Amino acid sequence: MGSLGAYGRLIGAGWILARNDVLLPRELEPLYPPPLLAASRAVRPFAGRQSRDGRPGERLARSLERLGPVAIKLGQLMSTRADVFGAEFAQDLSRLKDRLAPFSQEVARAEVELALGRPIDSLFAHFGPPVAGASLAQAHEATLIDGRRVAVKVLRPRIERRVARDAEVLALAAGLAEHWSVPARRLEPRAFAATVIRATELELDLRLEAAGADELGEVMARDGYMRAPKVIWDGVGKRVLTLEWASGMALSDAAALEQPGLDRKALADNLIRAFLAQALDHGVFHADLHEGNLFAAAPAQLTAVDYGIVGRLSADERRYLAEILLGFLERDYERVAHVHFEAGYVPAVHSVPAFAQALRAVGEPMFGRNASQVSMSRVLTQLFEITALFDMRLRPELVLLQKTMMTVEGVARRIHPEHDIWAAADPVVRRWMLRELSPPAQVKRLLQDATLALRNLARLAEPVAPVVVAAEAPAGAPPMLWFAVGALASGAAFLLTAVFG
Repeated sequence: MGSLGAYGRLIGAGWILARNDVLLPRELEPLYPPPLLAASRAVRPFAGRQSRDGRPGERLARSLERLGPVAIKLGQLMSTRADVFGAEFAQDLSRLKDRLAPFSQEVARAEVELALGRPIDSLFAHFGPPVAGASLAQAHEATLIDGRRVAVKVLRPRIERRVARDAEVLALAAGLAEHWSVPARRLEPRAFAATVIRATELELDLRLEAAGADELGEVMARDGYMRAPKVIWDGVGKRVLTLEWASGMALSDAAALEQPGLDRKALADNLIRAFLAQALDHGVFHADLHEGNLFAAAPAQLTAVDYGIVGRLSADERRYLAEILLGFLERDYERVAHVHFEAGYVPAVHSVPAFAQALRAVGEPMFGRNASQVSMSRVLTQLFEITALFDMRLRPELVLLQKTMMTVEGVARRIHPEHDIWAAADPVVRRWMLRELSPPAQVKRLLQDATLALRNLARLAEPVAPVVVAAEAPAGAPPMLWFAVGALASGAAFLLTAVFG
């Protein structure tokens, strides 16, 4: 499993983390149980001089920068969860969002000309130095010949090779975790790694990102909660993307929330509602909404950039999500439990009332409290224990949704620490439910299902030409039904994590 090179790079990653004292930081030793305390002291001699420089978050940020794009994306997610890891730790990781070391302007110009197949001066009147550097690409401010201000995104040189190596290491680490850790198997580490790898690979073709920005721009315009910059198609190639300049300031800039006239509560509301409206109403959503990708302008205008990761939900997935959210909004735990069983989240061998009781134990303490009064680490611990008790498994189909919900909630709380996630979500969820679960909508869905069933029956009745069978299917091969049943199993735990915060 994995090449020798991948094993070597995995060991190297562990060495970097140990040298920076971030595997088991010394600052947390008073909290470790005896086995972890012994392990912490065992790796302490390997720490280098750099392990004494800075706080744990600063040391981890340095380590993740060295470990590459996949590790950086993990750090980006962690930096949005100040309620889990602490404000200081999250702030230390925030430099990973858009302030990585840039490559030279000359190299960027050459990359643009190569990708577009034309001289750079034929499109841009001005092409400035880099203004932001992320894990896969960097952005330049430029001016088109017609005078419009734009942002030009350019992939890092040889980044494809680096991502391929990182992907091999991630797949190896996931395989080892699944093989050696029984509790980890419930989280489907191999499937999770495959989803992350595929999403990262898609980010390496900026033509796909341009299409995602264009599609989501149309979706966002229908609701008005969020905006997308216009795509400049003449400036789009596989390794180059040109968008109109986003107004406002990036939320990764500490001064962004101090802009005159900014309504922080309305801004946080718009973020939550924008994501839910995209996911529920349209089945397509921006799946990388961290602070570095969000620009804010007074009074509550949000503009999203970086459309490299776009998530999609089927009609059934959207219905399950909306019913679960509405059930919690109404504190109807019995209803929420039934939806879990109907969706296949929880195996049928378990008790619906018992699961409803477990959901109540997690949900009730959260109501009537604002974000600053809720211990996210405690909620996460309880949810993990419940998912283990009811055999729920992580489904890779919902990884992007789960990750984005967690990120959006974390950003909303940074914008407005007292933000009421429930109140923000309520109008969007209820609007969807009234429209999609009304009697006319249910009749329409029933007719669509009946039409599909008739078409499938008609196909079965068609004569089939004889074929030569080369080999029988392997014994015990899973029928297609196994791939359909439970397509959303166990995503609920992570959805609840994001909603509850």
